Amino acid sequence: MSLTELTATSRVTVFPLETLTLAYTTHSSDERGLGDIGLVAVVDVLSEGEELWRLARDFSGRSNESDQARWILTQANRARVVAAYTDLPRATWTAYIRRRIDLDALFANHDILLTGRIALPGS
Repeated sequence: MSLTELTATSRVTVFPLETLTLAYTTHSSDERGLGDIGLVAVVDVLSEGEELWRLARDFSGRSNESDQARWILTQANRARVVAAYTDLPRATWTAYIRRRIDLDALFANHDILLTGRIALPGS
């Protein structure tokens, strides 16, 4: 499985989902800064992020990877909207991307979902 490392500074929402602690942020594919890439990653140095996909499969009831990706983005978007969790307005992070899903249509303002593991300041 390939590994892509990505470092940036952006707003990060950290939230629990079942036994996982997740971080959600956006990234832009170009200089327009549209945030068209959603990044949802596990905050755990021992994780590869595959636990998130197991949750998506088990709780969404879908076997299709695109449907599971939309479920993951829904959980992340919900956590950000309710504002009940940790919000880091300008965090510098490093993500270790294990999966990239190109969505077949815009979903939650994202064309792409990246998942894996993320390192946050102080974690």
